[in-house]
Amino acid sequence: MHKLSLNELNRLSVSDFKDVEKFPYCLILDDIRSLNNVGSVFRTADAFKAEKLYLCGITGQPPHRDITKTALGATESVSWQHVLDIVTLVKQLQADGWTIAAVEQVEGSTSLADFTPKSTKPYAFVLGNEVTGVRDEIIQLADLVLEIPQFGTKHSLNIAVTAGIICWDFLQKM
Repeated sequence: MHKLSLNELNRLSVSDFKDVEKFPYCLILDDIRSLNNVGSVFRTADAFKAEKLYLCGITGQPPHRDITKTALGATESVSWQHVLDIVTLVKQLQADGWTIAAVEQVEGSTSLADFTPKSTKPYAFVLGNEVTGVRDEIIQLADLVLEIPQFGTKHSLNIAVTAGIICWDFLQKM
């Protein structure tokens, strides 16, 4: 057994990635303060072939040194858009047939372990601010709220870790 070289990984080129069919989901980042977190989510969106990444509110946008540093080129491959008003975006996505899933700890949330996506619908996963989480208004608009089970003392995950868990879980269940 040996570690695979870059050539052995058979990675897509940026142009091939842009042309390949993506999985039916997108990520919405709302008011994310850390540019390193934004860059990390770009990498995750690339790794798991997300259809799009929406950067809302004060979330930083490329080009920025801190985003570029952690994205490792994913800002060039992943389709992204800055949208100032997340409420307008969520309502538009719902009108277009997307299921909006806020990722937050709330009363009545669905455990990620119990989440079964419908293969006929695209999903938009909303990840909120590192301190205040997903806005209450978005929680009310969401079609469902997903909660990642946690068992330690913090009950809080970094947004980049959360994005990775959500994407992997979604693809495994599709």
